[in-house]
Amino acid sequence: MSPELALTELRGGLVATLWIAGPLLLAVLVTGVVVGVVQAATQLNEPTIAFVAKAAALTVTLFALGSLLVGHLVEFTTLLFQRIPHLIG
Repeated sequence: MSPELALTELRGGLVATLWIAGPLLLAVLVTGVVVGVVQAATQLNEPTIAFVAKAAALTVTLFALGSLLVGHLVEFTTLLFQRIPHLIG
């Protein structure tokens, strides 16, 4: 396997990771910022509120986009397995 081919496969894995984890991280980030602003405005500094809100946002996002994300992961894995003979030989 040439270094260029290895870097290409590594890039594909990183892009797939970004597509799968990106929406989840974005939902948690937005929820954290909103909860932080509300807590700063109300001077209610309880870390449990932020944790529960982030967990709820992550759960809602997984329910909404879970099948799409798993489909993308399965497609990437299938294509990777189909490229194994080309990678080895």
